[in-house]
Amino acid sequence: MSLSASYAAKPDILVVDDTPANLHLLAGMLKNRGYKTRPVPNGMLALQAALSDPPDLILLDVNMPEMSGYEVCQSLKADDKLKDIPVIFISALNELLDKVKAFSVGGVDYITKPFQFDEVQARVDAQLKIRRLQEELERHNRQLGKLVQAQVKKISDTQVAMIFALAKLAESRDDDSGMHLERVQALCRKLAEGLAQRPRFGRQVDASFIETIFHASPLHDVGKVGIPDKIVLKPGKLTPEEFEVMKTHCVLGAEKLEAVQRKYPGNALLDMGIAIAKFHHEKWNGQGYPQGLAGEAIPLSARIMAVVDVYENLRAKRPYKAAFSHEESVEIIATSSGSHFDPDLVKVFMEIKDDFQRIRDAMKD
Repeated sequence: MSLSASYAAKPDILVVDDTPANLHLLAGMLKNRGYKTRPVPNGMLALQAALSDPPDLILLDVNMPEMSGYEVCQSLKADDKLKDIPVIFISALNELLDKVKAFSVGGVDYITKPFQFDEVQARVDAQLKIRRLQEELERHNRQLGKLVQAQVKKISDTQVAMIFALAKLAESRDDDSGMHLERVQALCRKLAEGLAQRPRFGRQVDASFIETIFHASPLHDVGKVGIPDKIVLKPGKLTPEEFEVMKTHCVLGAEKLEAVQRKYPGNALLDMGIAIAKFHHEKWNGQGYPQGLAGEAIPLSARIMAVVDVYENLRAKRPYKAAFSHEESVEIIATSSGSHFDPDLVKVFMEIKDDFQRIRDAMKD
């Protein structure tokens, strides 16, 4: 029973005492004062009653056979469903150590027998009021948390939209724009989802990683905004000198994103965007650029992007080459396992290669 519901009717109090006279006297007096009472003669029955219908407060004797009040209280506090119910001990034990132990196991108050009922009622009312205020505070915090989450999502959605717009702007300088970025997002997510099923990657590739790479992957070529038009828009194949200039787009893109990162540190999307932009042309064997990283020194997000980017480029028609078929592109990636690509990523790619084809066919330019 929730506290708000109980207060709309009568506060529900579980009274636990192994002496029948004490039990019925206390339960009867509380009932006459407007409380709903449930008298229980031992600790085990008290736990069963609390679990079946959690009360608003428990009055608990200490000295009981089989299970003492201290043990009952410890069991209550160990249960997530019952731990917040206030427990007032009521006992003939009046030594300081008895009272200290009662508080140490989770009691909120201690009444010594023989008791004055006005005192019992005052302490019961005080603890019920405290619990009601606690529940109201918890409810307020939950509502506040929902408002904060909604605002954070609104801000996050705006950031994602702006980042995608920036990536689209960079891509628009290339004649072959179309749905490339949308496919990159979908393919990166599909490959990441496949990796999440593998023990090697399972801990790193969680739902948050998959969502982040989906939104960060369009930033892979954002550095091309700094490459001269005569190179980016060249209809033919680049000369070795021009290709060296083109290769600098990795560092240029990372530098632009790092400038934003310095103003807004701790942004997982920016962090991954930087790694992808800078390192997606690195190769597993260390023969890539810009730093010649090898193996697992290459960030996982960039290794995923490498597979997706090559697949996309192979399937694309260029002025200087025809588009490769899906089967030809798969074969090229397979033969580059261990040289260009992480072999474990290629294994997953081969398992889901038909999904890659479906995604590209569904998102044609």
